[in-house]
Amino acid sequence: MSHTGNVADTELNTSKEAAVFKKINRRLLPFLLICYTFAYLDRVNIGYAKLHMQADIPGLTEAVFGVGAGLFFLAYAGLEIPSNLLMNRIGARKTITRIMVLWGFTSAAMLFVTNETTFYVLRILLGIFEAGFAPGIILYLTYWYPAKRMASVMGIYMLAGPIGAILGSAGSAMIIAATDNLGGLAGWQWMFLIQGLPCVVLGLLFWRFMVDRPEHASWLNESEREIVSNHLATTRSSQHTSSFLVALKNPTVYVMAIAYFGIMCGIYAVSFWLPTILLENGVTDTFANGLLSSVPYLVTIPVMVLLTRSSDRFEERTWHSIVPTTLGIIGLMIATFFASNFLVSFSALILAIAGIWGAYTVFWAVPAQHFGGTAAAGGIAFINTIGILGGFVAPTLMGFVKEATGSTHIGLLTMVGLLVVSVAGLVILPRIMAREVRLRKAA
Repeated sequence: MSHTGNVADTELNTSKEAAVFKKINRRLLPFLLICYTFAYLDRVNIGYAKLHMQADIPGLTEAVFGVGAGLFFLAYAGLEIPSNLLMNRIGARKTITRIMVLWGFTSAAMLFVTNETTFYVLRILLGIFEAGFAPGIILYLTYWYPAKRMASVMGIYMLAGPIGAILGSAGSAMIIAATDNLGGLAGWQWMFLIQGLPCVVLGLLFWRFMVDRPEHASWLNESEREIVSNHLATTRSSQHTSSFLVALKNPTVYVMAIAYFGIMCGIYAVSFWLPTILLENGVTDTFANGLLSSVPYLVTIPVMVLLTRSSDRFEERTWHSIVPTTLGIIGLMIATFFASNFLVSFSALILAIAGIWGAYTVFWAVPAQHFGGTAAAGGIAFINTIGILGGFVAPTLMGFVKEATGSTHIGLLTMVGLLVVSVAGLVILPRIMAREVRLRKAA
């Protein structure tokens, strides 16, 4: 009888837990997904606008485009850690609202690009104003979800990447085609305006409707807040580092950062250059190029959802990151060596994009499990800072290689090498983390 009662109590508690986190999911994730979709869109739409900006703006060469696209990430990376540490002190509402409003206006201002200098300046400003958004939202989610749920949560939130890529290709193509020469503006100018200004509105909505932490949520009752608090306490008890300065002395954070850097290089190399790669393969029609550019991301969406759910179900992160990264490597190699066969090359790019994005999503469940306190704020930002430099390295390298060789193939093979380094980092990461646990216990 007692055993039966215990089973019933466990099932009741599990049911209550599931109901609470479903409630939180409904309140947070759709809105955060929309916010990150526009953030990602404002990063990658430059890759599609490039095909039209180069025709209108003298001097915007492949190398200039590569540097300008990458300068965003260089500026972004420099302010990631300060922004996240500040957010941990003043809260998400102030931080995310400030970021979204300023980057929205700056993104819309890209319509005023007339030469190389204005292109560089606006890309740098966009990086400065958006700095801290991605790691800030990841940190924000750790305030609400225990580590065991983070992969599935990230799987939903990170859908913004492929959704943003779809809107940045097919959506941008439709905007450019429909608005070209409307009101005396080129289609690409309208694209920046239409895709930039909603960020300002979303920033104001974040201030109005979001709260900093579960204990401030009036839409949770006392019992529900207690359930969340208990699960977050369980996560904190398993975290190994709570101080940012201690985290910086920990080799784990550097291995995570190196692994993430390679993954991000793979993501941004393909994101920025996919329209150009399709153009090289004979897809010259603007609308057809946009539609084909969106196909890999339509495949990526279910892959990300299934992979992250599997990772949470089995409570396994390492192989759920290594396997899709390896598939990404294989896909990029096939796409490069069989570039003359469009069907094979394009299918391989689909495999590469789905694999790399899947690994990227599962990866972020690891730092959330390992770091707590200011270490979570600074550690997540540090890892993202190193990784986001891939957004500078990848397009810059691809731009110079294409200008030097007339092809993107060698650049893609360089990305393959960086992804191999990521796999190596992911392989050794569990051993380093286990060693840290042993040293902690011994102390």
